[in-house]
Amino acid sequence: MEDNSNPMSPATPQHSKTTQELAIEGQKHIEETIQAAYQILSSMNDELCNPTLWSTTSTATTAVISPITSNSAQNGAVVITVNGDANAAVCDSTHELSAGGGLGNGVLDEARFRYKNSVAALRDVLEAIPNSHKAKPFETSSPADEAEIKKLEERASNLRKELAKKNTYVKLLIDQAKALYQGKVTFLETGGHIQRH
Repeated sequence: MEDNSNPMSPATPQHSKTTQELAIEGQKHIEETIQAAYQILSSMNDELCNPTLWSTTSTATTAVISPITSNSAQNGAVVITVNGDANAAVCDSTHELSAGGGLGNGVLDEARFRYKNSVAALRDVLEAIPNSHKAKPFETSSPADEAEIKKLEERASNLRKELAKKNTYVKLLIDQAKALYQGKVTFLETGGHIQRH
């Protein structure tokens, strides 16, 4: 907490702002966080709905799965040979969503970057709100101001709770997307055949 007492600290540029200004800024950062989280989910959806990721070979082609033996192969990588063409498709089972190979990868990375930045900025604002009271102890406030401060503190508390819920929900969706992606990888590794019991 000693860093917050340093007015030159880059982590707390909000030191001279009022609680109301910080609340407005916090609201803006919450909106940016939600927009970035939505963009992450949208990009992941676009990646997972990409028909080239889910396409299977037609009846005229045969798919043979074999381990990659070249020096450039990564751990767990598998080559799907289509009509003798080993370069037709490569599927890496250790491939994470963060290293996705679709067209929207840049958009996903940008959205993740925006999300992390907006969450960090929101945390800075939330940490600065209690310090904004300490920064001006010599000022006397009216009962109306104190009521407004109380409201803003409650709002900040509610925003923290809302952010925690949204972070939990985004994590759940990311975990589900990873599971879906792993299912796709498993499906492709089995040659695209659905096993019936």
